[in-house]
Amino acid sequence: MTETKDVQIERTFEAPLDLIWSMWTEADHFANWYGPMGATIPKAEMDVQVGGSRHIAMAMETPNGPMQMYFVGEYREIDPKTRLVYTEGMADEDGNPLRAEQMGMPAGTPMETSVIVELEDLGGSTKMVMTHVGVPADSPGGQGWNMAIEKMETRVASLV
Repeated sequence: MTETKDVQIERTFEAPLDLIWSMWTEADHFANWYGPMGATIPKAEMDVQVGGSRHIAMAMETPNGPMQMYFVGEYREIDPKTRLVYTEGMADEDGNPLRAEQMGMPAGTPMETSVIVELEDLGGSTKMVMTHVGVPADSPGGQGWNMAIEKMETRVASLV
């Protein structure tokens, strides 16, 4: 997948596989690390089963004042503790998907992307490869993912 310009982040955590899986699948854990530095997650509704939905709210301060963003998606593939695939798209507060033009983006911008999380048990530590297909690595979304994974590293370290 590296021939595409998708965001791909690989990390090895000095933590058991169960903990890293729960970072992605339990709302309380997810809300504590997701989003760029300074962002909070006031809402994380996650029905982690194939066909289950997600509805995430992200709040942050910007130079123009407070901002809230909403994301929705569907879980497409779940191989417990090794692979998680879900879609992600922008939405309004009620979870209604938004079109590119409604978000101030050029018409035709894909409004649904896919997140693939692959985990490998290394016997006490866990290798994670996260790929966000459809988000360029050098975009603000790519920068946000790097900050989020740094927050996840801090969260995991505080729990082991």
